[in-house]
Amino acid sequence: LAIIKPDAVRAKNTGKIIDRIEQEGFTVIDLKKVTLDREPAEQLYQKGKNKSFFSGVIDFMTSGPVVALILEKVNAIADFADLVGNVDPRKAGDRTLRRQFGTDIRHNGVHGSDSPENAQREIKLFFADRFKM
Repeated sequence: LAIIKPDAVRAKNTGKIIDRIEQEGFTVIDLKKVTLDREPAEQLYQKGKNKSFFSGVIDFMTSGPVVALILEKVNAIADFADLVGNVDPRKAGDRTLRRQFGTDIRHNGVHGSDSPENAQREIKLFFADRFKM
């Protein structure tokens, strides 16, 4: 799962980011533009629930629309992590999405699942209709 965060959507960078993702060999299987409520945002970032930054991240992620994408590619999670770059855009590589479209550690433009297990959990948050029988 990839998410184009509210800062990048507000800056009208959605198309540029999707184009770059596709240019890097990913296939977009599905995408959805939504505004998150607090509960799904909290589920998305549940690993940070006891961290000091948690409330601020939730406020940010619910501040406007996001674009969620299901991506496919061999080695997708590792390759997308490389494409996204460091969580801090100032420390991210020059050709990474976060360097190009992020401004700071919270407003870093893009989220990507960090494991197959988290990808499955996160995809279900946005695309639950794909799993109904």
